[in-house]
Amino acid sequence: MERKVEKRDQWAKKREYILAMAGNVVGLGNVWRFPYLCYKNGGGVFLVPYCFFAVLCGAPLFLLETAVGQFTQEGTITCWRKLCPLAQGIGYAIIVIQLFSRLYSIILAWSLFYLVFSFRAQLPWASCNNTWNTDRCVELTSPNWTAEHNGNLTVNWTSETVTRSSVSEFWERRVLSMSGGIEEVGEVRWELVLCLLACWVACYFCIWKGVHTTGKVVYFTAVFPYVMLAILLVRGLTLPGAWQGLVFYLYPDPSRLADLQVWMAACSQVFFSYGVASGSLITLGSYNKVKNNCSKDSLWLCVLNSGTSFVAGFAVFSALGFMAHKQGVPIDMVTESGPGLAFIAFPQATAMMPLPQFWAACFFFMLILLGLDTLFTGLETITSTVVDMFPVQMRRPWRRELFLLVFCCVCFVIQISLATEGGVYQFQLVDYYGANGTCLLFLSLVQCVAVGWAFGADRLCDAVEEMTGQRPFVLFKLCWRYFTPLICLVCFICSFLDYQPLTSSRGHKYPDWAYHLGWAMALSSIVVVPIWGVGKFCLTEGSPRQRLSVLLHPVADPTDRKCHQKHTEHLPNETEMKPLSAHCPDML
Repeated sequence: MERKVEKRDQWAKKREYILAMAGNVVGLGNVWRFPYLCYKNGGGVFLVPYCFFAVLCGAPLFLLETAVGQFTQEGTITCWRKLCPLAQGIGYAIIVIQLFSRLYSIILAWSLFYLVFSFRAQLPWASCNNTWNTDRCVELTSPNWTAEHNGNLTVNWTSETVTRSSVSEFWERRVLSMSGGIEEVGEVRWELVLCLLACWVACYFCIWKGVHTTGKVVYFTAVFPYVMLAILLVRGLTLPGAWQGLVFYLYPDPSRLADLQVWMAACSQVFFSYGVASGSLITLGSYNKVKNNCSKDSLWLCVLNSGTSFVAGFAVFSALGFMAHKQGVPIDMVTESGPGLAFIAFPQATAMMPLPQFWAACFFFMLILLGLDTLFTGLETITSTVVDMFPVQMRRPWRRELFLLVFCCVCFVIQISLATEGGVYQFQLVDYYGANGTCLLFLSLVQCVAVGWAFGADRLCDAVEEMTGQRPFVLFKLCWRYFTPLICLVCFICSFLDYQPLTSSRGHKYPDWAYHLGWAMALSSIVVVPIWGVGKFCLTEGSPRQRLSVLLHPVADPTDRKCHQKHTEHLPNETEMKPLSAHCPDML
């Protein structure tokens, strides 16, 4: 007897989709990256290029990917079979980036490590009376520190200087036990391994049953970070020196608008924070009901994402302003981006507050939930893609769960190397090259060409109108065809012109082989698109013109949704081999 093939999942309720999307797009970059970039690149003036890219790139791409997923009801790879078969390499390239992005789970392990230590009677990073501290350690929370070191600009938390803060030594010597470079792997930090294991177990059980479990988990993981952020915001604004921090955060410097790096930083931030070209928008959108109003959802989610980034800056810089006020030093002495802000500056700020354990626990618990949402959304993207590629084999009882278990185990074993003494250098290398903004710009460019020109912007507008009952704004059509691909092309070229080799957090250069490996990772996702296109073109029968006609010809048409649904449900694999018009004579 033939075994039953399960139907594709859908969100049980609309709010589950909204919360999952909110958890995906509002992540760690909103908390530690946007505020720092805003301060570093002209303060309030940075909002000008940020809004420019958000309106002309972020929002149009967000709607494009969400509409593609909802219209095709397919994952990251198989959706292109119904839109533009020649562009299916985009899906494979996205999966390559997602595989590199799985390494961000080590951030959750670091956060969990800090969270555990937050419940001690005294925060271990607040003092120098620990086994890992050196003679150069300085307790910045000491009442005598300001008098002894006021104005001492030699204090730096991420470089070898005369004095080192206690929080810096906790981060580098206790948490990471950093080696001298990427070539010195060192010993495995088993405490971090256990934290990493706990994070992967949590991710697995968040999505092991698909959207049935994900839709329930996001009620907590997507909402609670906002509660924590609101608590930290209120507390930060009531601290002495908070106003000084806010001035540094938003003080306008109009001259920075002429700096190319400011515009590139704004572009990179929009692409990262909006989650475009990562496959997650397509995947989450594909679980929607066909008649869902994706246009309205996309607009409000984009506003939520940018608004959260802006508000998070007030929470972060009010705390940093308090920190500078307490120490009697300029605020640029306590401001860093990325891990420097999350694991050095903010822990130091919490150590100076009353009830430091409570505020530290709130902050790191918020980081864990922010990272967890993004991580299990990426896992769902990879898993759903595999299930949609092999529906007959994978849509059977326990097939999905088994695949996900094996995948999580393999990722965990590979990432044990990140928990070594040289693991942070490996993380920086993958972060800088493997999942960088240049790759996202290229994939966004190709997506716009495939959808805006091959499938047709008018046809996508018809699809959106058929699903939502109203056509998208004319600006979206113009962006899909002209503005967004042109901006992506210009920024893609500028990213190479503005390239700077990666240096470690201590200012050391990486060995040559590491740079070669980094470029190999960066190009691995980009070259997939032309390789797939050329291979598909060569394997397709007919003259060159006939081949292009077949490969650029969409096999799904929004004018015949009922026929399209009928035959894609019963013929999950045939859509790859021949157009649906063969089954639906009225199509196209």
